[in-house]
Amino acid sequence: MYNMITLSNGLRLVIEKIDYVNSVSVGLWIENGSRNEAINNNGISHFIEHMLFKGTRNRSAKELAEVIEDVGGQLNAFTGKEATCFYIKLLDTHLELSLDVLSDMLFNSIFSEEEIEREKGVVIEEINMSEDTPDDVVNELHSQVTWGEDSLSLPILGTEETVRSFTRAQLIDYVHSYYIPENSVISICGNVDISNVEKLVEAYFGKWKSDTKKITHYSSPEILTGSLYKNKDIEQLHISLGLKGIPMGNDDIYPLLLLNNVLGGGASSLLFQKIREEHGLCYTVYSYLSSYINTGVINIYAGLNPNYAADALVMISQEIEDFIKTGIREEKLIKAKEQIKGNYILGLESTSSRMFSNGKAALFQNRINRPDEILKKIDAITTDKLNEVMKVTFGNRIMNAAFVGKNINIDQYNEILNFDTVAFKQNTTKELV
Repeated sequence: MYNMITLSNGLRLVIEKIDYVNSVSVGLWIENGSRNEAINNNGISHFIEHMLFKGTRNRSAKELAEVIEDVGGQLNAFTGKEATCFYIKLLDTHLELSLDVLSDMLFNSIFSEEEIEREKGVVIEEINMSEDTPDDVVNELHSQVTWGEDSLSLPILGTEETVRSFTRAQLIDYVHSYYIPENSVISICGNVDISNVEKLVEAYFGKWKSDTKKITHYSSPEILTGSLYKNKDIEQLHISLGLKGIPMGNDDIYPLLLLNNVLGGGASSLLFQKIREEHGLCYTVYSYLSSYINTGVINIYAGLNPNYAADALVMISQEIEDFIKTGIREEKLIKAKEQIKGNYILGLESTSSRMFSNGKAALFQNRINRPDEILKKIDAITTDKLNEVMKVTFGNRIMNAAFVGKNINIDQYNEILNFDTVAFKQNTTKELV
């Protein structure tokens, strides 16, 4: 059973009742992430996420963790490009405790100067750790070459320079501006009494208001063409290739998911079978979708010996060309539908995953995506629709690329990928140091 309610202050509440479980998952979603930032405050959303765990007027940082863990629960959070989510999973008998803790973190966090300075060191170490993870580095490079100067290209963690610059006043002002009920959703999934949930949420969040509102509005950034690379003294070359995708909320995302699964979604995919199994050029190769408001991309990732990079790029490019020409035959379409339906249903096996799905849909689309409705959309996919979606996505071929490793022959790679240096929109074929 699903319920979606909007409180008088603009806060949306999404409830899914599952009476055969003994748990409940509660998520506080804020439509704010690195895409809302600028170069001079990049990373502030992620830093605020950290600070909400550092103590309130009612509980110390240790007490915030203990009060949930003492009843066998889990408290955590994440920040993305377009949203921040604070979430708790525990026994259904402790639902009110989860709302108490989340509201305490949101409304009563202290933001002490001492904790801010201490946490700067923690986040900088997180940035350093990411810099030591080549697939993280190549993802950040790829964002830059794909989105250029648009805020969607900004790293979620920010930079050491921006993190060191944050002040208490700046953090609090940002919270007051973006952490507002109109930009937020509370998603609850589990064995709950729906009428009681409404009363509890109203009691803990009904008085939430802000005088300095910044309603989130997003750009429609152009997907740029070009390549970036970064030299690192590591054994493997990490490659990320980009193609045009589908924006979040567009129903064409389901045909594209199917196409992506066939091309690079698993061990039976075309890329895996060709690049790894048939030719043994790499251990890892796969493709995945990244969908945002007003835009989206398809990414292909591979990690391999630099000596094999040129051959792999030729093969990947050829597989895409063949995929565009041959498409998916009817017998393969039936199997592909069952595969993505199975993946989808298995991904909803816990109250946490369903809470995430409901919260994200309510936050960005102002609706609940019911599993039965999504399965119907998948079943309704036809070869004509696949060909239509193929044309506007894979039909644009590989548009950009990022490389991290040593012995990077960027001129050769650009030639293989048919990148015309004269046509680059931002002179993006260069090394980042």
